[in-house]
Amino acid sequence: MVDAATVARGGLLVMRFVVFGLSLGLTVISFQAYRKRPSERLQYAFLGFAFLSMGVAISSVITQLGAGASELTRIFLQAGGALPLIIGFSMLYLSLYR
Repeated sequence: MVDAATVARGGLLVMRFVVFGLSLGLTVISFQAYRKRPSERLQYAFLGFAFLSMGVAISSVITQLGAGASELTRIFLQAGGALPLIIGFSMLYLSLYR
């Protein structure tokens, strides 16, 4: 018999893959838009989505690998995973602001 925690972990893994797939899809679409009409705004949008995709991937890996690490190590790993997200959102902000 399969316990509820195993099913929940599997569901969470599927949701992480969906989020990563959606972020990659947005990255590809923004890159295609930039290639079709090169502009500084679209370049910042593409870079923002690329960093967001990287942040999602890193955060997912850190969550899986950091489970057995010490508290301080997990904090440093999570801070490293948050950095690409900060950069990505900053780039998106620049693309919308300019």
